[in-house]
Parts: sequence; C-alpha cells; structure tokens
Amino acid sequence: MNWLSHLLTEESVARTVILLGVAGAAGSALGKIRVGGVGLGVAGVLFAGLFLGYLKLSVDAHVLEFVREFGLIIFVYTLGLQIGPGFFGSLRSRGLMLNGFATAIVLLGAAIATAIILGGWVGLPAGVGLLSGATTNTPSLAAAQQALKQIGTADNVAVVQGLAYAVAYPFGIIGIILTMVIVRRVFRVDVKAEVAAAEAAHAPSRPKPATRNFEVRNPNLVGRALGKVPGLAGSGVIVSRFSRGGLVEVARPDTLLRLGDILHAVGPEEGLDELRVVVGADAGVDLKAVPGSITNRRLIVTRSDVFGRELGEVEAFTEHGVVVTRVTRGGIEFTATPGFRLQFGDVLMAVGEEPHIDAVAAVVGNSNHALNSPQPIPFFLGIALGVIVGSIPFAVPGLPAAVKLGLAGGPLVVAILLSRVANTGPLVWYLPTNANHMLREVGITLFLAAVGLKSGEKFMEVLMGGDGVRWLLFGALITAAPLLLVGLVARAWKKLNYAELCGLLAGSMTDPPALAFAQQTTASDAPAVAYATVYPLVMLLRVFTAQLIVFLLYQVAGG
Repeated sequence: MNWLSHLLTEESVARTVILLGVAGAAGSALGKIRVGGVGLGVAGVLFAGLFLGYLKLSVDAHVLEFVREFGLIIFVYTLGLQIGPGFFGSLRSRGLMLNGFATAIVLLGAAIATAIILGGWVGLPAGVGLLSGATTNTPSLAAAQQALKQIGTADNVAVVQGLAYAVAYPFGIIGIILTMVIVRRVFRVDVKAEVAAAEAAHAPSRPKPATRNFEVRNPNLVGRALGKVPGLAGSGVIVSRFSRGGLVEVARPDTLLRLGDILHAVGPEEGLDELRVVVGADAGVDLKAVPGSITNRRLIVTRSDVFGRELGEVEAFTEHGVVVTRVTRGGIEFTATPGFRLQFGDVLMAVGEEPHIDAVAAVVGNSNHALNSPQPIPFFLGIALGVIVGSIPFAVPGLPAAVKLGLAGGPLVVAILLSRVANTGPLVWYLPTNANHMLREVGITLFLAAVGLKSGEKFMEVLMGGDGVRWLLFGALITAAPLLLVGLVARAWKKLNYAELCGLLAGSMTDPPALAFAQQTTASDAPAVAYATVYPLVMLLRVFTAQLIVFLLYQVAGG
C-alpha cells in the first residue's frame, strides 16, 4: 500500500487531480441539499474546495492554474452558446423595460462595491470578490480574476478574492428571497391573481399555426392555379392537400382549381379567415382524416447543403411534390413560408407520399444522430477564436493597462455571435442541449474546485476574524440595497406583475435557487419568463462590470 500512501501524501499532478475530483463530487452533492427549497447549487463545489484547502492538502500550483483557466473557458463559451439565441430578442418590446430594471440592479450593486473600495474599507480584490459573491455570479468572479491578472497583481489576490466571494455568497441567495417576501408584504400582493394575470399576458404572441378545410365555391377560381389565388401569397397560409372526387393529393402551386375541390390549409387564423372568404366556405370534412397515400412526417434539418437556404430554394420539395406546412425552431412553430431560411436542427412538417418524403428526407438530412452528436471541430475552433478575441488589447485613455476581454469575456462574446450565425458552411456552431449542459457544469465545477483549493487554507481565519464580519455586512449591503430599491420602484411605478418581478429579481442575480423559490411560491412558471428575458444581458453586464471596476480602480485603490 506504499503506492497509495505516496499518492495521497506527496504533492503531484495525480494528487491534484484526485483532490479536484473529490471537491467536484462532494461539492455537487452538497449543492443538491435543500433547506426550505433553497440550495447552494454549483457553489457547493467552492465550499467543498475551501474545506479541502483548509485541511492544508497541498496541490500542484501549475496544474491548478491550468484547470481553473480551462474550466473557465469551457464554462463561458458554452454559456454564450446557450444565451446567445435569446440575447438580441430580449432587447425588444416588453423585454426592454425588464432589462432596464435588471441593468439598474447590476449598476447599483457595482456602484456600492466601488464606493466601498474607494472608501478604503476593503481592498480591490476583496471588493470585486464581495460583488461577485453578493450577486451569486461566478462568471464575474472569474472575469475579475482575469482582469487582476492582466494588471499584474500578486498571485495571492486571487485567494483574497475567492475568500470574499465565499463569505458573501450565502446571503446573496437569501437576500433575493427576502426581497421577494418584503415586496409581497409591503404591497399586500394577491399571488393567485397576479399569476393569472401574468400567464394571460405571456400567452404566445405568435400563435401556433391552425388548420382548416375549405370547399371551393367561388366560380372565379375555376381554372386558376392554386399559387395564384388572390391574397394567398404573403398571408402565411400553406395549402398542403386537396381532394377531388374523394381522392386526396398533394396541393402544388400549379394545381388548377375546380368547383367542389376541398383544400386543407395551415396558417394563422387571420390568414385562414381571409382565404375562406376568397375560396367559398368551410368544408365539412378534415382531409387529414381521409385515408389515402398522402401522409405527413417530421423531418430534421441536419445536412449542411441546405443550411441558410430558403425553403423555396430547395428544389427537392418541388421535384417530389412534398409540401412543408410548419417549421419548429427552439420549441416555436412557424408557418413554412417560401422565404423561411433553414438552420441546423429545424424540424419540418412535410406532407406528401411516403416514397417522396423519403427522398426529401435524404436531402435535408433527417439524422437524429447528427442532431445529438457534438461537433468537436467547430467547438474547439470557437474556443480558440474566443481566446484570441479575448487577448486583443484595447487602449483606453486613463486606464493603467490596455483593456482586454480576457479568458472570460472573449469566449463569451464569440459564442454569442456564433450562436446567432448558427453555421458557417459545413461548420455547425450549434451544440446539443445535453452536451452543452454537461460541458458547462464540468467547466464551472473545475473552476470553483480550483478556486476553493487555492483559497481554503485561510478561509476560517478570515471568516472568524474582523475581516469576515465586515465582509458579511458589506456583502449584504451589495445584495439587498439594489434589489429592494429597484423591486419597490418597479412595483410602485410600473405596477410590475409580482410573478414577473420575482423572475426579474432572480434573473438580475442569475440565481437559479431564487428562481426555484419564486416558482414554488407562485406555483407557476411565469417567473421563468422574466428570468429568461433578463438573463442574457445581465450575465454579460456582470462579467464586464467586474472587469471594468478592476481596471478603473486599480491605481486609486493602490492595487
């Protein structure tokens, strides 16, 4: 057993990896423990690492630094791929108001942390650590560490920053929940009524396409091609089948109409109503229920040849007489207009004869394996590109060093942009949901485990000393003041729905436990809508405000 004793007692790469594994596993288990429906989540890994570090289990410093940085890169890149598709959409319509309030919470917290640092009550590393912990935002902790490293601070500042983060984190979660309770008490909120109003307001603004069957009774349409029916083009309505003499066939744009033909149409209700006026009347039969050789099937777009092409440009549909009636993307159904551009992962509802649908399926790909298989080449290219972009220096007058996006900001920005592009030729930037979630968890777990192991030796000393009490109070101030101020103002001024407000407060801190509490309290998923609306912008702001504070205050705070 000498080999085991040697492995566990002497500093080595193997021992460091073992400690990282133990911290990751134990911390993940700790994060799943819930008290009153609230748990630490992934932050449990940090506390597990702190405990192992407190036991003074030495680690290989070089391995630990690499694991911390690489874990950070994986986390922020996969995070960017996740939030990217909703980022630009969150800045429109009602999302502007919600994001405005969320931005105010972010900036107020940053202002309080800045004042505490400038007042000399805490140093710069501890101040940005408190800001990250009080707002339960781990990416900002990583971004601030990168910024401190860029300006050449001593290695031990990362330890101080990690300790401050750990001290402030618990009240960061509790403070959000207390704010929700206070707002409800102050305004005597009727939760059930608020939830009902929120769910009614959040009914899909883009209703699912409906289906109707019409009988051709307008004599002016006799002999006219289906594609030339007045008002059909641009209405969002697709005619997929027609019946003549009891025989159901695929409806094509060049199909010539006759009196008595029955058309099966798919599209928005308004467009269907207009088509009924032109065609004649509702038919008393549903063509989808009529037996025949026409069928429908869902096809998945997975072949690079059709990425970025409009539906009308894919000749296979016309050649094989197959009509696409709907496209599902990101859980939302769209009417399949000819100008709709296809992306990887789109699900097409195709109507036609079985052999012809098979032929079209081969053209669009329709491969579940391709959909669920990660794309390693674009993934690593994206990471490399993110690191390169993060290393580009931007000279800003008055700052002590050139500003860089760093290993936190560069991959995040690149991932957001790539998720918007979806694909570049054969390179598919899309990452399957399960793979994204797994990689993101692995990345943040490695990062937090490394931070905990590095900071743990001094954690109890700080927590039980004067600094720990002072940090707790300052962290509570950074958490509570912005949430209470914005929460009360948003409710009193804009009469913001309580369910939306809870989602806004949780989203402004990017805090899943707080969102879970809000959903349990309201017995509704309505808070998740506001949470998802503000999450992308808030995450970006948290990362960059942490870096900006470091660059702006470094000289003033004396490092």
